[in-house]
Amino acid sequence: MLERCGVQATLVRFADELDAVHGLIIPGGESTTVGKLMARYGLDEKITERAGNGMPIFGTCTGMILLAKNIVDSRQHRLGLMDSAILRNAFGRQIDSFEADLDISAIGPPAFRAVFIRAPYAVQVNGNIEVLAFYNGKGVLLKQGNLLACAFHPELTEDTRIHEYFVGLVRQSLSAKLPKPERSA
Repeated sequence: MLERCGVQATLVRFADELDAVHGLIIPGGESTTVGKLMARYGLDEKITERAGNGMPIFGTCTGMILLAKNIVDSRQHRLGLMDSAILRNAFGRQIDSFEADLDISAIGPPAFRAVFIRAPYAVQVNGNIEVLAFYNGKGVLLKQGNLLACAFHPELTEDTRIHEYFVGLVRQSLSAKLPKPERSA
């Protein structure tokens, strides 16, 4: 998906590999296992450090869970970067997976066809979180500063708009760090 957006994708498995990227996508998977592996390999601390320095991070499904400060009825390892409470498997089990059209003003029309697989949703958002999309009144696409989290899998569609939106956040982050030209008097 990133390559379709004109960006080189780099696999990050270890903490030192984060130094080579300007943004990070935490994909879907099994959140308990991914959280344990992040802690085992020091990725959690490095991700937290880089996020604090402004690096954009995009969490999809498992990534949304791991970015949350609170996970309902769970003590699993998490990054705790987004001021939200997330309910895991909120729409049901694997057999309850579904697709739905979402209106997302941040990416414009037409509606985005979202693929939900054992998806979470936000039961609470605080602070400066902006809910960019709802499904049946539940927050399924969140933005907080340089952090983006969605309950669905945009990579399973042909629609690149959400990834383009994230790439835009990365580009904004990079341009904000460029030195400003000096003005001549």
